[in-house]
Amino acid sequence: MSGGPRIYISVDMEGVAGIVHEDQTNPFDPRWSSEYSRACRLMTNEANAAIEGALAAGASRIVVNDSHWHMRNIIPELLHPFAELSSGSPKPWSMVHGIDDGFDALFLVGYHARAGTANAGIDHTYTDVIHGVRLEGEVVGELGLNAAFAAAHGVRTTLVTGDAAVCREAEERLPGVATVSVKESLGRQSARSVHPDVACARIRDGATRAATHDTPLRRVGSPCTIEVDFVRTHHADMAELVPGSIRNGDRTVTFRHADYREVFRAWRAMYNLANVP
Repeated sequence: MSGGPRIYISVDMEGVAGIVHEDQTNPFDPRWSSEYSRACRLMTNEANAAIEGALAAGASRIVVNDSHWHMRNIIPELLHPFAELSSGSPKPWSMVHGIDDGFDALFLVGYHARAGTANAGIDHTYTDVIHGVRLEGEVVGELGLNAAFAAAHGVRTTLVTGDAAVCREAEERLPGVATVSVKESLGRQSARSVHPDVACARIRDGATRAATHDTPLRRVGSPCTIEVDFVRTHHADMAELVPGSIRNGDRTVTFRHADYREVFRAWRAMYNLANVP
């Protein structure tokens, strides 16, 4: 590959080693500020491990997208200086904003399983107003939605790290993808985790392998349908305000389009509107 692979790294927090509870990931509640600060360091360290692994494979460009909550969690001065950092919210394409800027591979680091997954740490899909999402009839979470958006721009997802549940989800959705499990969830808010240093070593090795790994490019069909099941009818009331959407159930809103990028845009609008009180 001329010039070395160009790597895009989307980093979430819930799948990071040592993170087991939503309080640790909450940037706004002062009661948990010390735990959140520690979680930011752990998240930054796992991002650095992925960067170091990619550099060992000859990466020519690396962009890290802070993808958790308000997207201001990664500590800039502690991030590897080779990488560019995309932070802050909102970003038009959220957890994969900028993936259309000429990348060869997508790494999903610190990810978690989709909403409704048993024995998965802090399982959810983007927001707690979501009960479940189906893409072309297949149940997906953040992993599936974001990987499909990358694929729409010709970018393969080659690495997924997080708990064992999200690794299983990745292997089912993206055959051939490299996965790195850093913890085994014992329930939604408990886990048995490896030491953070061990987690980083595993991620570093996985990233080196994945940087040049030629996994299949799984694009969604055209047209593509997304079906979103909300937790409450009120959420669906708001989501169906998205132009082109169809309310086809008590709590379900559907959107269909030939271009998955427009489907993803509608998805973003739906869940954001659903969060309006």
